[in-house]
Order: sequence, then C-alpha cells, then structure tokens
Amino acid sequence: MESFLENQPPKRYYFPSMANTDPAASGKGSETNAHPSHERQLHAFQTDDPRLLPVADKVFAHQRLTLEDAVTAYRSPDILALGWLANHVRERLHGNVTYFNVNRHINPTNVCVAACRLCAFGRKKDAPGAYTMALEEAFETAASGYSEAVTEFHIVGGLHPDLPFQYYLDLISGLKARFPQVHLKALTMVEIAFLAKRAKLSIEDTLRQLKQAGLDSLPGGGAEIFNERVRRVICDHKIDGEQWLETARTAHKIGLKSNATMLYGHIENDEDRADHLIRLRTLQDETHGFQTFIPLAFHPANTPLQHLFTTTGMLDVKQIAISRLVLDNFPHIKAYWQMLSPKIAQISLRFGADDLDGTVIEEKIYHDAGATTPQGLVRKELERLIRQAGREPVERDTMYRPVVRTETSFTISV
Repeated sequence: MESFLENQPPKRYYFPSMANTDPAASGKGSETNAHPSHERQLHAFQTDDPRLLPVADKVFAHQRLTLEDAVTAYRSPDILALGWLANHVRERLHGNVTYFNVNRHINPTNVCVAACRLCAFGRKKDAPGAYTMALEEAFETAASGYSEAVTEFHIVGGLHPDLPFQYYLDLISGLKARFPQVHLKALTMVEIAFLAKRAKLSIEDTLRQLKQAGLDSLPGGGAEIFNERVRRVICDHKIDGEQWLETARTAHKIGLKSNATMLYGHIENDEDRADHLIRLRTLQDETHGFQTFIPLAFHPANTPLQHLFTTTGMLDVKQIAISRLVLDNFPHIKAYWQMLSPKIAQISLRFGADDLDGTVIEEKIYHDAGATTPQGLVRKELERLIRQAGREPVERDTMYRPVVRTETSFTISV
C-alpha cells in the first residue's frame, strides 16, 4: 500500500533572483565582466534536487565550481535547474547575443595511421574510400565554397604517413595567398604533434613555421577525453591528454589562439567528464588562449564502437549547461549543430550556449560516423534558428569580432 508521502509532489527549493550579486565576491577565475543588457532574471531559481543548492550558491556568488560540484551536476536529474543556472551565467556574459560565422570545412585527407575506435573518418592508405587532395584540389575545394563571403576555413584531416611537412606549409601559404582575408583555423593538437614528430622538429618550431606560412589559429579537436583509461580504449594511437594540453600551451605561448573540445557519450563516466573540464580550465588560467569550448556528442555508427547508444537529448543539453558553469574562464560555449542537430543546438541557446558554429558548407568527419544533420546551413537558416530561440544573431569572425555585411561586401569590427 502506497503511503501518503509517496503521492506528494517533490519538494522544491527556491532562491530569489540574484543576477545583480556583487562581483566583489567573485572567486578565482569567475566571470566579472557582466554584459550590459543582463539586469535580472524574471523568476527565481528553483530545483527539485537539494544537491544543487551549494552549486547554486556558488553560481550566484560568482565562485568557482569544484570537480565535486561538476560531478554533482552530472548526477542531478534536474536539467531545468542546471539550465537556469547556466543561462544565468550565459546572459551575465553575453546578454541575448548568439554568435555564428560563415565558414567552410576542408578535410585534405582521410588517410590516417591511427586506428581510433571512435572514428569513422580515417582510412588506411590503400583502403576503399581513402583520398588525399593534391594542393590544387584543396585550393579548388576552398574556392567552391567561397560564394557566401566566407571568413574562416576550418582545416583538419587524418595523420597521413607519407605527406611531408612541406605539404602543410604549402597548403597554408597557398590558401593565404589566394584568400588573404580568410582566417585559417587549421590542424588539431594531434596533427601538430604528429607533424612535429615526422619532421623531427619541436612542437614550438612546427607551430612557428605554420604561423609564418599563414596559420591564424587552431581548432580544438582530438582532445576526446583526457583520462588515460578511456583513451587507451577509444584513441590509443593518439597523443595522450597531457601532450594535448602541452601542445595547446605551446600554441598559446606563441600567440596562436585555439578552441577546445570534449567527446562525450561513449565509455567515459561523470568523473572523467568533470576531470576533463577542470584540466582545460586550469590551462586556461595559465594561458588565456582558449576562445571556445565545444562539447562533441559521440556518433557511434560506422565505428568499432557502433554497439553503443547515441547520446540522448538530456545528456546533450546537460553537457552544454555544465560546461558553461564549470568553464568560468572560457569566453564562449558552442552548440555544434552538426553533431547535436539544429533543434538541440537551438534549445542549447537557453542552456548556456552562446554560439551555433557556422554555415560549414560541407562536413565530412561526423557524417562519415552517421550524422544525419545537413552538411551545411545558409546564413538565413542560422539566423532563423537563433531568432526563434529568442536570441539576437550576430555574425562573427573567428576572433569573435562582429561582421557587418552589405550586399556586396563585409567589414569586421576591430
């Protein structure tokens, strides 16, 4: 027989609106530059989960969350409370603005010496479907997506066993010569470390030569999950987590900004995700070189891990929210629509995300892993998604400077 208490609604815990909390109480690394359009929330914070009360206390006081706080957040079922807190921080930083850019993805080769169990993109050199672009082919690919006044080329590929370092220098310098106004965001930390090893150069020398050729910044891929137990299963042929962080540290030291990612929804646990975020935050305290954090939902189709389930919408929006709460020193959190789907990415704009990525034109890596999202969206579609989420779309360049367009040209605010 059910008791009376078992039929009662869950107890709810309330906080008054705290959007104007004195920033003087801020903890180390917390946000202190409130967006001028963010004045106060329209309703009080409430939660069904009393474990979130200490987390909310810290958020309202601008205090840094600990690893234990992050694990608590991952284990909480109250996604609306987490979303409210993350949205509170997001609006404190960015008001109602949501960023996007007009970019084009270029994947010069899918040939890869690694055999990562998480990957459906890489091929052995002689395998069916393997390809490597000649330089002129790469330049033609870049030009084919240039009709929308692209401001960024996003360039990543496999770890090719035979391509010399000079190929990448010529690729970067050739693109810069042909498209001087386009920002070249190219080569993950994994690719940089691989090229350095093949060329018998230090990481710093490798990066300096690429920068001299025209490299402007680095993407954030290849981070996956830093925990070595997990990496041994999903990507044991890649550099380890500490090497990834050290490569990023070196890039930041010589003036190259980068993004950072986390691949979630495979064999990792809550502690692994929390640890990953904390390690990124620690490096950001030191270098201030990360611009954006991008949580990447794992797509198991066509990989050796295809027996795993895909991520749920609940986990996707929770990951966005917790990223915003923990990474207090990262300026931006991106909802990468290609992996989340445009619909989940749109909802994420109310769960801590302030960026939807870009038009992309053609995306290969995640679509080889079974992603069913479009391979590209036009600017009007991105603006519609943002506006229907109640946000204000702002086109940006890679450095988050607003792009102002006319019918025939565009200018970047500096």
